[in-house]
Amino acid sequence: MLTIERAIVDQIVSHARADHPDEACGVVAGPSGSDRPTRFVPMANAERSPTFYRFDSMEQFHVWKEMDDRDEEPVVVYHSHTATEAYPSRTDISYASEPNAHYVLVSTRDADTEFRSYRIIDGKVTEEEVTVVGAYEPDSVS
Repeated sequence: MLTIERAIVDQIVSHARADHPDEACGVVAGPSGSDRPTRFVPMANAERSPTFYRFDSMEQFHVWKEMDDRDEEPVVVYHSHTATEAYPSRTDISYASEPNAHYVLVSTRDADTEFRSYRIIDGKVTEEEVTVVGAYEPDSVS
């Protein structure tokens, strides 16, 4: 299950809407081992495409280095789908390389934004429940 603050959900959705009709992408970092997404990091879609996303390799290097320096990990890896449902494509599945991450997909095809989360491990996709909270409980670190 993904537990995430409303403010972070709003930032992800806002990024997805702002980049539409191209796919948006980024990560939400959190303290290593916490499973708590806390720091929103929007990234550029190097493909600038409405049907595909790819992190810019240099930007990704810098973001991952910063996470390492801050003792963080990518708790959420997100991107948007602009014309299809929020479900991982074959390409999304093949690129999923963070076994501990929640893979969030946002569909911007309709006025009502679809926000869903998955675990993708060894090519197997499992949808998970998303719990949106106003703020994290101080003692609820997973």
